[in-house]
Amino acid sequence: MTGTDTATALERATLDKAARENFPVAPFFLPRAWRTDLMAVYGFARLVDDIGDGDLAPGGADARVLGVPPERADDRLALLDAFEADLRRVFDGTPHHPLLRRLQPTVRRRGLTCEPFLGLIAANRQDQLVTRYETYDDLRAYCELSANPVGRLVLAVTGTETPERIRRSDAVCTGLQIVEHLQDVAEDLRRDRIYLPAQDMKRFHVQESDLAAPSSGASVRALVAFEARRAHDLLNEGAPLVGSVHGRLKLLLAGFVAGGKAAVRAIAAADFDVLPGPPKPGKLQLLREAGTTLRGEG
Repeated sequence: MTGTDTATALERATLDKAARENFPVAPFFLPRAWRTDLMAVYGFARLVDDIGDGDLAPGGADARVLGVPPERADDRLALLDAFEADLRRVFDGTPHHPLLRRLQPTVRRRGLTCEPFLGLIAANRQDQLVTRYETYDDLRAYCELSANPVGRLVLAVTGTETPERIRRSDAVCTGLQIVEHLQDVAEDLRRDRIYLPAQDMKRFHVQESDLAAPSSGASVRALVAFEARRAHDLLNEGAPLVGSVHGRLKLLLAGFVAGGKAAVRAIAAADFDVLPGPPKPGKLQLLREAGTTLRGEG
């Protein structure tokens, strides 16, 4: 395989995951320039999560491109360090990874800063070191790194950031992150991670061993319902962001909010039993939620 073939394969392995997200990444109705730049941002965010989760394509190609020696190709912290070094080359040199080379024109065209990208890397470093969260505030602080930078980048790419929109966007992104945590309780536990606050687990009399069961008991369902309400409240708090913009961007942001609310409804429809697998909303439910969001209804 040639260097060009390898680069193309690395990009496709990451970018093709966009269709599986809870929210639309760069839908067809957006202007081409926005789609190009949003996919570049998505490629970065998806790849850094794949590094942090150990979900890189087999064969070590990403590690080789980033200059990580073969004996450390499975060392996630080493990979994150190399990825951060390559990110900095986006701003002052020539990056090595094809997804970061794709990102560089977007950074220059939109005047993006390094900080939100560094936040996403920091979140994945934290995942290697912190596997439990004592309080809801602790979890929200993690979401400040793991989720909120994505929304801020969307606003920056579209040239629509204001302090109020950033505040609303943060609420939506944190809500989306919590929903994803609820969908992935079983998968996260297999990675030895629990994103349900320990204080809440204690309040609902849930033990870690309860999360390893094939299906949820009453206590786990009650805990998941409680966290789902929190996520839904955050999505409602952020929903006015949709009405603050116009045109095709309004449709995109409505898709973000609707994707989260539809996922909460899917969790509720499963009677809050998330342990057999992640409850996912159907397309009809997504469309209904999008319509409700666009109309400004709760």
